Amino acid sequence: MKALFLAGGLGTRLKPITNELPKPMVPIMGKPLLERNIKNLKKHGIDEVILSTCYKPQKIREYFEDGSKFGVKISYICEDIPLGTGGAVKNAQEFFDDTFLVFNSDIISDINISEIIRFHKEKGALATIAATEVDNPSAYGVIEQDEKGFITAFKEKPLPHETNSNLINAGIYVFEPDLFNEIPAGRVVSIERETFPLLLEKGYKIAVYNKCSYWLDLGTPEKYMKAHKDILNGKLKIDSHNFNTKPKFISETAKIHQRARIVGPVYIGENVEIGDYAMVGPNTVLCEGSYVGMGAKVVGSIVWNQAVVESGASVINSVVMSKCRVDRNSRKYNAILTINAVYSNAV
Repeated sequence: MKALFLAGGLGTRLKPITNELPKPMVPIMGKPLLERNIKNLKKHGIDEVILSTCYKPQKIREYFEDGSKFGVKISYICEDIPLGTGGAVKNAQEFFDDTFLVFNSDIISDINISEIIRFHKEKGALATIAATEVDNPSAYGVIEQDEKGFITAFKEKPLPHETNSNLINAGIYVFEPDLFNEIPAGRVVSIERETFPLLLEKGYKIAVYNKCSYWLDLGTPEKYMKAHKDILNGKLKIDSHNFNTKPKFISETAKIHQRARIVGPVYIGENVEIGDYAMVGPNTVLCEGSYVGMGAKVVGSIVWNQAVVESGASVINSVVMSKCRVDRNSRKYNAILTINAVYSNAV
C-alpha cells in the first residue's frame, strides 16, 4: 500500500518558525515531523510514499532524496500554486491504482495505521476519515455518524444546539481509487468542503474511524510548544523512551558539567554541551549539538540543533531555532529566536 502526504501548505499561522522552513520539516524532538510520520508508516509495512509539495519544496527534497536512507521509496509532486486538499489528491492520481492512505503533513497523533486500514476494508467504504474528539466543536467542521459508523453529515462550525457530535476531521484518510472520479482536475478543490459532501449526496459510503487517543495539528507556535510538552509529560510516546517512567532522556554523547542542574522532564540530545552551574528543565528539549553556557537557564523551551545559549542567559518558554545564538546575560521569555530576529511574545 502507498501513502500520500499533503506537504504543500504555507504554514502561515506557524510563522516565524516557517519563514525559512516548510511546516512538515519543523522538528519534533530534533527530527522533522514528516520523518517521524514516514518512519511510523514503515512500521506498518508501508514503504512507498508520495510527497505533494509547494512551499520551499527543495528543503524537503534535499533532506529525504529518494527515501532510501529511511528505508522507503519517495516520489515527489510539486504544485505551482496550492491546489487545496482535494486538488492535491487529484494531482497524485497517477501513483494510485489500489487502496491508499492520505495524510495532512502537520498532524501528530498516535493513530494505529494497520487498524484504520483493517477498519476501512471491513466497512467496504469508498473513504474512511480518521476523527478526533474535541470539547468545543464549534470552531471546526463537525462529523455526524450513524450507529454503524458511517458518516451522515458534515457541519461547518455549528453552534452548540446545531449538533450533538464532537467529532472533527483528523486529517488522515483511507481512500479507494474510485474517489478520483469525483474530484475535478486542474483547479483548487477542498476535499473537506466540496468532495466529501458530494460523496454523501451521491450515496457513497464514508466511514469514520474514531480511535485517536492523541491528536494535534501543529498550526501555531503554541501548539508546537504543546506537542513537546505532551511528549515530555508522557501523553504521546515518541521513539523508545518512556517519559512516564523515566522523565530524563540524556544522550550518552552529551557533555554535562557535574555542577549543572538538570530537572525533568527533559530531553538532551546527541553532542549537547551544558556548562557549569547551568540549569536545564523542566519541560525542555535540547537538540543535537546545542550548547548551554555557564550559569545559563533554559526552562520550558525547545533549543534546536547547533543553537547556542551563552553564559548567564535565560531562555524561558521559548523556541531557539537552529544556529541561533542567545547573547550572554540576555533574557528571552515567550519568544521565537531565529538567526535574523527575535519575535517576543510569539509563543
